[in-house]
Amino acid sequence: MATFNDLDLPKALQKAIDELGFTSPTPIQERAMPVIMSGRDMMGIAQTGTGKTFAYLLPILKQWKFAKTDVPRVVIVVPTRELVVQVVEEVEKLTKYMSVRALGVYGGVNINTQKTRVYEGVDVLVGTPGRMMDLALDNVLRFDEVQKLVIDEFDEILNLGFRFQITSILSMMKQKRQNILFSATMTDDVDEMLNDFFDFPEEVSLAPSGTPLEKITQQAYSVPNFLTKINLLKFLLEDESLSRILVFVNNKKTADLVVDALEEEYPGQFGVIHSNKSQNYRLNTMASFQQGELRGIVTTDVMARGLDISDITHVINMEFPEVAEQYIHRIGRTGRADKEGVAISFIGPKEEDIQVQAEVLMEKELESLPIPVSVKIEERRLEFEKDRVKVKQLFRTKKPEGGEAFHEKKEKNKKVNLGGPGKTKPRKTAPRNRAVEAKRAAKKKKGK
Repeated sequence: MATFNDLDLPKALQKAIDELGFTSPTPIQERAMPVIMSGRDMMGIAQTGTGKTFAYLLPILKQWKFAKTDVPRVVIVVPTRELVVQVVEEVEKLTKYMSVRALGVYGGVNINTQKTRVYEGVDVLVGTPGRMMDLALDNVLRFDEVQKLVIDEFDEILNLGFRFQITSILSMMKQKRQNILFSATMTDDVDEMLNDFFDFPEEVSLAPSGTPLEKITQQAYSVPNFLTKINLLKFLLEDESLSRILVFVNNKKTADLVVDALEEEYPGQFGVIHSNKSQNYRLNTMASFQQGELRGIVTTDVMARGLDISDITHVINMEFPEVAEQYIHRIGRTGRADKEGVAISFIGPKEEDIQVQAEVLMEKELESLPIPVSVKIEERRLEFEKDRVKVKQLFRTKKPEGGEAFHEKKEKNKKVNLGGPGKTKPRKTAPRNRAVEAKRAAKKKKGK
């Protein structure tokens, strides 16, 4: 098995890796190294939790040379604020004994503070597409010295609607640069962007798109409604082996509903993260979870991608995601770094079809489990679960096809404009007011 010593890294970088306790590179790190070192554009396809961040940081930092400039030479674009913070932390860990200035920029915080930091000088810039574009349009951020552009979680960036920002940032950069792209899936949108903007990138694929992580046990319960799902969740949490948990739901309101329900029986044990929470709140909640102060976090798909949260024992899908591939990203939060993990999904009647789609994508069926006898089955459905009844629009009437209110056009109004010269009569001008005409004629006569 190869070790980091075999990669011939600079002493300062090797020392930082030794202190972090890493000995062997992951497969994606091994395969990406020679391609990135060659200077060619690269497209990396790898599952979540495979060490993608180090896969691009290690070869970039191996080639690092000091240069007297204050504008970024490496730009790393990621989809979320949390991922910006995480990547900056990884850069700082690896450059502990190197002279490299890293800065993270993202929305939701004061842009003037970030402008000041950019003016002070930056070597490696990590940011979300929106905030990077804002800083560039304000002429604060310059891309003319960029040597390497990294776009991580490329498919998710496009899914979130940042295509315009990405293409705008690309148009501001000089052509002579290396593009390093990573994506968990190869979608049509990703493929189209590659064709339009990148120079025949070499593909480094770790696994086919949609392949499940083998170290994750996948289980499913068929549950009739959401209140029963809450009862089942509370029952499962009686098992203390569920010690570090992510509970996924599909929207912010449901996240708040679940965490409020858990607070009754498990006070202070669960945090909540979604896009309505402030940046500081989200970062503090993640820090508390990492430090073991929280047992779990209830969240939306904002935490399904890229984030490296260590030792997640269980992922629970209170609601099955609306896109089959997103299921794979969610469960990838557990079973990381060669550890075992468990993913449990609560499948409602309307979620069975998307479950089948995920199973077809993975070529693997979820293990079906019966609801424990002691779990109370609720009859009541919440408002968002009810079928919407279409209300008849009583006052809308059709346009009459005939009858009392129908009048046939007069003969002179039946003429059809066939187009072209001579097909219609010339338009008559409106008759002018006689008093106005007389006044104009008198004025004209006087002028003569």
